[in-house]
Amino acid sequence: MVESARRRWLLLAVVSAGLLLITLDNSILYAALPTLVEELGASSAQSLWIINAYPVVMAGLLLGSGTLGDRVGHRRMFLTGLAVFGVASLAAALSPSPEALIAARAFLAVGAAAMMPATLALIRVTFTDERERNVAIAVWGSLAVVGSALGPIVSGVLLQSFWWGSVFLVNLPVVVLALVATLVLAPGGGADPGKHWDLVSSLLALVALVGLVFAIKEAAKAIPSPVAAGLALGAAAVGGWAFARRQRRLPDPLLDFAIFRNPAFLAGVLAAGFSMFAVAGLQLITTQRFQLVEGFTPLRAGVLVAAVALGALPTAVAGGAALHRIGLLPIVTGGLALSTVGTVLVLLHFDTSMPLLVTGLLVAGAGLGAAMSVASSAIMGNTPVRRAGMASSVEEVSYEFGSLIAVALLGSLLTAVYSATVRLPPGTSEEARDSLDAALALAGEGADGGALVAAASAAFDGAYGAVVLVVAGGLAVGTVATGVLLRRHGPGSALSGPALTSTRPHGPGAPCAPASGPRSSTRRPASCSARGSRASPSRRWRPRRS
Repeated sequence: MVESARRRWLLLAVVSAGLLLITLDNSILYAALPTLVEELGASSAQSLWIINAYPVVMAGLLLGSGTLGDRVGHRRMFLTGLAVFGVASLAAALSPSPEALIAARAFLAVGAAAMMPATLALIRVTFTDERERNVAIAVWGSLAVVGSALGPIVSGVLLQSFWWGSVFLVNLPVVVLALVATLVLAPGGGADPGKHWDLVSSLLALVALVGLVFAIKEAAKAIPSPVAAGLALGAAAVGGWAFARRQRRLPDPLLDFAIFRNPAFLAGVLAAGFSMFAVAGLQLITTQRFQLVEGFTPLRAGVLVAAVALGALPTAVAGGAALHRIGLLPIVTGGLALSTVGTVLVLLHFDTSMPLLVTGLLVAGAGLGAAMSVASSAIMGNTPVRRAGMASSVEEVSYEFGSLIAVALLGSLLTAVYSATVRLPPGTSEEARDSLDAALALAGEGADGGALVAAASAAFDGAYGAVVLVVAGGLAVGTVATGVLLRRHGPGSALSGPALTSTRPHGPGAPCAPASGPRSSTRRPASCSARGSRASPSRRWRPRRS
């Protein structure tokens, strides 16, 4: 029993190390972005795609990789993802141009998408005791916060002594160690060759996400193109519609929309998305602002935003440990509310008081840490074991979608507000309106550089304030939404609600779906007898809500 327990927690350390790599690479370029722009000559649009290629490809592939993990085994998926991640890290470090780096970042996302659902699915099948599993997921979730916050610090440390490619090479030692440890510790088996994996669905999801990102970026330009934005939005709509339609027809869909009918599950998805939206948004714009306006080094800017992780760590672990006593509502909704207060503090004091700014980041991190760790428990705890791969994919898509929208929307909004409000001194090239980086470069060449720097910095601060206000508004919306969904999940309530089964017809000759979960109150369709007769494919049935 002792050895079994030791193996479980060692395995948790290994899969958490994989998650740490994934989240680290989500944020490691935030502090390095000004250096990358200078060294590679990237435009403002290319700089955002260097960051966004990673979450957009990962989010598009995550649903499919979860189901593929159910088919081939989550251990195999984790090992494959680690190998791809290592090769892609080397390719990214040696990229000679912005385009090559964007492609390498997309390749990194393929490895991350293979790994990510496997990390949570391995925890789900290894930790069978609910309380122990909640603690394990809380530790796993806290490391996601740590990785996200460590990214800017790690890049700052490396950039002080090495060239920019070192921010990717740092992944390689961790990949090698994790590969060896996984081969020793991770349980084999668990594969279900009968599970259908649908590549077309993954590609449709990717089309929808890429189209959405293009539409957001185009709409946020100082002079947007209605045709380009319309085409991108149309591609997103068609891809999303085709994806949803295809899922209803597949015997093993990548996403069974019936699972969203569980309020606690849906609240967990929303909490994960809103939390990562805030974390990614605050880190991206704050590291840029303090490097470009205040003259911070990448390391100093990274240490500043690490206050988010410092505030998040204790609440992330404590939230998982206390979940069975106080319920989802106080931790998820209360955490989002607390993070809203912290973000407002950042908005009010980012240019007036460093102590109050750091306090705001700490408070925001404390709320986000609690909400994020328990959001994962809400998602996984309200899904049957046979849907572990799908649920872990949905959980990860929620986080990646939050990060994706943060970079696409907030990064584009930052540039758009700056471009629209900057008042350039007479005779200044219009190139200075493209970004603050461009303005600073031009200021070093002209005689009236001081006036240009002052004007550009003032406009950037106005844009920063507008973006932080959007982040605070998003967190407030998340607070209200999760509060409504979790109104029955206060102190003393169970983590899991009534189990919900699919509302899709099961197809000709398919057996009736059994009720799942310890609290299931699912009603069987009239066409299913007690002896297990087969349902008519034309009949649809819905679970009875308790």
